[in-house]
Amino acid sequence: MIDGRKADSARRRERVLKALDTALKTGGDITVSGLARAARVDRTFLYRHRDLLERVHAAASTPVEDGRVAAVSRVSLQTDLANALDRNKRLTTRVRQLEKRLSSQLGESVWSESGLGAPVDIDQLQRRITLLEQDLVDKRGELDERTEELDAARAANRELTRALNHSPQEAR
Repeated sequence: MIDGRKADSARRRERVLKALDTALKTGGDITVSGLARAARVDRTFLYRHRDLLERVHAAASTPVEDGRVAAVSRVSLQTDLANALDRNKRLTTRVRQLEKRLSSQLGESVWSESGLGAPVDIDQLQRRITLLEQDLVDKRGELDERTEELDAARAANRELTRALNHSPQEAR
């Protein structure tokens, strides 16, 4: 009975090695499940025979040879997934930035079109305000000069009137 088990194990081993060689030659998928299925053995058979399991893992991680299509391994799929997740995060961040910019620009546009916001020609209006303020200062200066002249004329008029009223009545 022990000889029968050894012979069965040897036949299974040969089928696994043959399936591994075929997978390497054809560029097929090299995984434990795939090889067990191709060799018509249970996966536990590969896990019980560490040397076969190590060969499977080594074959799955070997670089692609010329003329052979790359086999997709779990590690490469995980790497692709990690890269896709990182790219997704970057794109999500970029979309949020663009949404904020669009929202800001649309808000400014609606605000200015509603008439509630500041006019578009605000610089021109600021210059006009500055010119008007300067003109106002000039006019106030002229008004002060005229007021001083008027005060001086009134003072002179009062003195002349007083002088006329206080002169001796000789002229009469």
